[in-house]
Amino acid sequence: MTVASIEHIEIDDAGVARIVGKRTKVIQIVMDWMANGWTPEEIHTQYPRLSLSQIHAAFAYYYDHQEELDAAIKRDLQDAESLRGAAGDSPVVERLRQSGKLA
Repeated sequence: MTVASIEHIEIDDAGVARIVGKRTKVIQIVMDWMANGWTPEEIHTQYPRLSLSQIHAAFAYYYDHQEELDAAIKRDLQDAESLRGAAGDSPVVERLRQSGKLA
């Protein structure tokens, strides 16, 4: 018996799972699904350059590697929150706060 691999997914040199021939990461598709609750068809509307089979392949890869990808998503969110905190308020927010238009 031959085992079929997920034909639409490739792992780049950095170890990141991507759609074959595209710059789209599997984790991007999964995070859109998690954040927005989009169905594969809705994701296809947002990413028309991806086929439904590519999108479903991304989910198949995610479910095969869920623990690893969930940990990567958690790290990315923590990193983003850390950077957001370190950046402080933007100049626009500061001006609005000083003008009393923002609490």
